[in-house]
Amino acid sequence: MKFATLRPAAGQPPLVALIDAAGQRYWPLSELVPEFQGDMQQLIHDWATLRDQIAPQGEGRLLDGARLEPPLHPQRNMFCVGKNYFEHAAEFSGSGYDSSTSADDVVPKFPIIFTKAYNTLVAHGDEIPRHAEVTEQLDYEAEFAVIIGKGGRGIKKAEAYDHVWGYTIANDVTARDLQKKHKQWHLGKSLDGLCPMGPWVVTADEMDRDNATIKCWVNGELRQDARLDQLIFDVPTLIETLSAGITLAPGDVILTGTPVGVGIGFTPPRFLQTGDIVRIEVDGMGILENRVGR
Repeated sequence: MKFATLRPAAGQPPLVALIDAAGQRYWPLSELVPEFQGDMQQLIHDWATLRDQIAPQGEGRLLDGARLEPPLHPQRNMFCVGKNYFEHAAEFSGSGYDSSTSADDVVPKFPIIFTKAYNTLVAHGDEIPRHAEVTEQLDYEAEFAVIIGKGGRGIKKAEAYDHVWGYTIANDVTARDLQKKHKQWHLGKSLDGLCPMGPWVVTADEMDRDNATIKCWVNGELRQDARLDQLIFDVPTLIETLSAGITLAPGDVILTGTPVGVGIGFTPPRFLQTGDIVRIEVDGMGILENRVGR
C-alpha cells in the first residue's frame, strides 16, 4: 500500500490518506477506519492492528488539487549514510570535499553514519531554499529512504527486514562548501528545507528492493542512475550497525546513500542554481520533484 500526508484544500489540516498512484486518487484513512484519527507516525505505531482494515471504498477523491506534505515527521534527526555506492565513494573522495578519507579507505570499511535535522523536510513540489547568503555550492543527492516499523536494539541482519515498515524517496541536498569547511557534515546537510521527501510512502510488502533502480534528473538531464542492490552496505547491515547501541524507534528514517553523479563529481562542479528542477524516481515508488527557489 501507499500512504501520503496531504491537505485536501487550502486551510484544511493535514491527514493521512491511502493512495492509488496509478489512478491519482486517495481515500482519507479516517474514513476507511473511523477510529483512526492520527498522523503517519500513529499509523506506523498501530500498523499491526490497522493493516487488515484498510482497503479502498468507492471511487475515492482526485489527488489533483490536494497539497502533498512531507509524508512523515520523524521524532528525531534522520540517520544518513555517506559514501554507500562504490562509484560515488570514488567521486566524492576525489572531489577535494571529503575530510573522511585517507589513501587506504576510499571505499569505507564500515558504514559512515551522520544525521540530518528534521527541520530540513519539505514535500514533493515544494521549493528547495537556495540559501544564497550561506552557501554558493548547493548539491543534490538522490536517496532511497527506509522507515522503521518495529523498534529495537541489537537487531541482527537476519531479522532486519522484520523491523522495516516502508520506504520513501529523499533528496539529501547538501551545502558542499559548508560540508568541506566544517569537516563534520551535519551543518552542510541540515539547513532549513534541504530534505525534500515523498511523494508518499510505500509499505515494505509492495516494494521490490532487489530489482529497483534510483534515478535523478536535473533540468531533464539524467545525472544519477543506479540499482538499489549496488549499495556497499545493504539495509540489513545498516540496521544492525545503527541498532547495536542505539534503540531504533517506529518512524525512524534511514537515508541509505546516493549513487555516482552528484554535482561535485563533474569538472567543473555543477551546483544547483535558482530555477533548477531536480526529479528523482525509484521504481514502484513514484517521483519526487522540486524546484530550487531564491
